[in-house]
Amino acid sequence: MTNDVKESFNVDSPPAPAALAAKVRTLAPSMTRSMQLVAEAVAGDPAGCAALTVTGLAELTGTSEATVVRTARLLGYPGYRDLRLALAGLAAHQQSGRAPAVTADIAVDDPIADVVAKLAYDEQQTLADTAAGLDTVQLGAAVAAASTARRIDIYGVGASSLVGQDLAQKLLRIGLIAHAHMDPHLAVTNAVQLRSGDVAIAITHSGSTGDVIEPLRVAFDRGATTIAITGRPDGPVSQYADHVLTTSTARESELRPAAMSSRTSQLLVVDCLFIGVAQRTYETAAPALSASYEALAHRHTPRSR
Repeated sequence: MTNDVKESFNVDSPPAPAALAAKVRTLAPSMTRSMQLVAEAVAGDPAGCAALTVTGLAELTGTSEATVVRTARLLGYPGYRDLRLALAGLAAHQQSGRAPAVTADIAVDDPIADVVAKLAYDEQQTLADTAAGLDTVQLGAAVAAASTARRIDIYGVGASSLVGQDLAQKLLRIGLIAHAHMDPHLAVTNAVQLRSGDVAIAITHSGSTGDVIEPLRVAFDRGATTIAITGRPDGPVSQYADHVLTTSTARESELRPAAMSSRTSQLLVVDCLFIGVAQRTYETAAPALSASYEALAHRHTPRSR
């Protein structure tokens, strides 16, 4: 993925105003500090920033006009004028909606009912942010590659390995050859066997997990189509990814580590990928899925004594 592609982020199709806040939350951790100042300002006060010129916003944030323009482009807008229009739309959207009844911060002495409400709210926000920031062009390309792949290898460790297993199981049930690798040594030795026409998928929230990047690099060098599912689209993993699917980078707290929120957003992305593949391969996927249901049916029926 080239630097030009990374910095444009679908400039031809700027995100809708409602997606701007999600874009800021997703990309802010990977921005420079000066760009973060601009992003935080527009997310925190969209109405006020919409009224500012590029010079005014630069002065407000203590940055430069060039930084403001670069931030606008990184967020998916051709220029600052387009960002201002989106900010005005976001401000109108916020004014017409109601403030959330709960926040995601969970205290150690919270009643369990509050924990349920707060987690449910935070999960919903994570899913909404991921959906808003997901590049459907990249997703479509990933679906097309996986639909015709001779073999699909999936790499992930920790919580991401669980997501990889979930995707592999789904793909196997519609008749595709898919394997999820949790052992980094086996992942690399299997990646060596890949070639053009195969697909390798790396799942890493940080975008910098060496045990996931290494097999993806090997698969990339072997000519396989490579896909990265990550919360850091500018992370090292993207260097070896033909297609990057970005997940939400929800704020973590003491009782809610990053692995929880990343898993939620990753599951949404792999479900979208799976459904897209199932649609494109429906003529073979439907009979395969039906056969797998029939093969397991007796396990869900009480045995007669």
